[in-house]
Amino acid sequence: MKLIVGLGNPGPEYELTPHNLGFLAIDRIASDRGVEVRNRQCQALTGRTQIGDEPVLLAKPETFMNLSGLSVRQLLDEYQLRPESELIVIYDELDLPMGTIRIRQRGSSAGHNGMESIIGALGTQAFLRIRLGIAPEKKILKPFSKRQLKVVDGVLELAAEAVKVILTEGPAAAMNRFNRKKDDEEAEPDEKN
Repeated sequence: MKLIVGLGNPGPEYELTPHNLGFLAIDRIASDRGVEVRNRQCQALTGRTQIGDEPVLLAKPETFMNLSGLSVRQLLDEYQLRPESELIVIYDELDLPMGTIRIRQRGSSAGHNGMESIIGALGTQAFLRIRLGIAPEKKILKPFSKRQLKVVDGVLELAAEAVKVILTEGPAAAMNRFNRKKDDEEAEPDEKN
């Protein structure tokens, strides 16, 4: 089983904000697979599905961003999963242009409070993450504009596709496909308008 966690903050006031891209990605994956993420366990909303041959648990921690690690640790313990091979975390990234994604197999939190909480709770940086760019957005808790929502829709589609590639072809194939410089060059002109 793989645990796929999207980071965000619970509550309607945060729903369509940059800091909730992880939640929105989980919702997109669930919608694409015809499942709902509404079961409550381990301080998270969860839903089960299958991608390729892999059983998957989708999760949205209800602990608020800064305490995401509490829920992730409980879910890993509950299902006896190893972070280095069975966890994928999806979250917003200020260092990437809006509309881009990057997949990494390990790394620091780069100042992201949710990731800092997870790394602290797990005691390791060795787990797969999908970073969804939100730059140059500085107001991460302010709702997206209508123009930005079109870009967000595209990046959520990319994130869902990236998860599918990771689970069916492996992380290396996904990184080769989605971590392309070309994505940056296409996204930057849109942000200058």
